[in-house]
Amino acid sequence: MKALREKLGDLCHVVTKGTTPTSVGFDFSDDGIPFLRIQNLNNRSVELDDVLYISEQTQKALSRSIIRPKDFLITIAGTIGKVAIVPNHFPECNCNQAIAILRFDYEKLNPQYLLHWLATSDALEQITGRKVTATISNLSLGQIKQLEIPLPPLAEQQKIAAILDAADSLRQKDQQLVERYTALSQSLFLEMFGDPVTNPMEWDISNFEECLNGICSGTSVGGEERNIKAGEKAVLKISAVTSGSFDPMQYKVVEIQDIPQNPISPNIGDLLFSRANTRDLVGATCIVDKAYENLFLPDKLWRLDLNPAKAANWYIKFLLTHDGFRENLRKVATGTSGSMLNISKAKLQQLEIPLPPVVMQNQFAERIQLIEAQKQEAQRSLEKSEALFNSLLQRAFTGELTAKMAE
Repeated sequence: MKALREKLGDLCHVVTKGTTPTSVGFDFSDDGIPFLRIQNLNNRSVELDDVLYISEQTQKALSRSIIRPKDFLITIAGTIGKVAIVPNHFPECNCNQAIAILRFDYEKLNPQYLLHWLATSDALEQITGRKVTATISNLSLGQIKQLEIPLPPLAEQQKIAAILDAADSLRQKDQQLVERYTALSQSLFLEMFGDPVTNPMEWDISNFEECLNGICSGTSVGGEERNIKAGEKAVLKISAVTSGSFDPMQYKVVEIQDIPQNPISPNIGDLLFSRANTRDLVGATCIVDKAYENLFLPDKLWRLDLNPAKAANWYIKFLLTHDGFRENLRKVATGTSGSMLNISKAKLQQLEIPLPPVVMQNQFAERIQLIEAQKQEAQRSLEKSEALFNSLLQRAFTGELTAKMAE
């Protein structure tokens, strides 16, 4: 049986938002009362990293948006829909206009229940005007008040919240494990080779072309966004490389007459490089995990063919991924728009890189592949826990989940 719906505004006795102090004649302080911004809402809680402060006098002037323990926060401008529940022993604070403050009776509405419901397609459709894929730049307090939430008895809300909390905890642990393997790989790179920007180990500096046998470019071709069928071929999208791991699901299916002659298919060990992208993502790299004969490279993805006597693919990948060194890639990129940059083959070949002995690079590659194998296991576990959570989330607010438990 579906729960009756109630407007969120009818369940709250406070729905307000903050104000930037400088807009009403007050300044920030070096210390004092924490003043929250969007970046202080993380992992569904409130963090005081990178926090601003206001004085007691400013806090009194901004009394409408004083935040107390147990308040429910939601971001309503810039990044929409980040939520947090203020911890019980959190200090009294305040916030800017990008954060809305909800205060309600916990005997009527469980905050964890609300937190999870706001992630459902039901909530997203209401927020974006019945278009789940739509994006909005701000969410008004009036829109928040009009959100209609299914409201079963409190005991059922608590059961639903507990189930989703447990599933969410599982996926967060898997995510943290993946992140630990990533950090371990980065630490190993720095331990063996040092910072590639400052080059403290004084490795020889070479132009990139000295360790290349060639750069193979793909072909520009249109395609259709759909699942590939047996016997078909698809061209990869730039997003196949963007995450730093090869994603074979990022493709467009190409009609047989449009398939180029001798397309370049990704193969195991290939080092792929994104020559065009946004400032943050241009020069993204990945290493292919196996052969994909039904896929081929577009013109914006290159295969970097390394000279094995000079360079190992895993060393070059981590070099080009290093945050500091990536600025060197951005410097050689060109473009008329800040949203899309491009790197030419000539500029990439002339890029100066530290080049340790290839024996060390190969040792690094061997160790990294062991870490990557464990990371892939953790990634598969994360995908399963994500799927479980999403399945439970879709069933939780229809009454189906608790009905199954009652049987």
